[in-house]
Amino acid sequence: QNQHDDVKKQLLDLQLQHNSLRLEHRKSLESQGQKLAQLQQEKDSEVTSLQDTVFKLREESKLLRKAHLEVHSQLLNAQAQMEEFRQLKEALQKMPGLR
Repeated sequence: QNQHDDVKKQLLDLQLQHNSLRLEHRKSLESQGQKLAQLQQEKDSEVTSLQDTVFKLREESKLLRKAHLEVHSQLLNAQAQMEEFRQLKEALQKMPGLR
């Protein structure tokens, strides 16, 4: 009878320990789930922010290319005008009446 009571007590202790461990496990799973959800949300937010940055940089790159082409075009026009003025100056210098 004593041995039976001891085994019964051990069984109850083990059941209590098992229930406690099960509760601990469930809490741990919930905590990990919350952490995972938070990390996923942070990652999604960072990805969105990076995508926005990439979009803005692409738009800025387009604007810079356009500005570069405009400056290059203006430079070519200025060079053409300089050449035209040079030719006019040479032509004027060659005219005998203007000396």
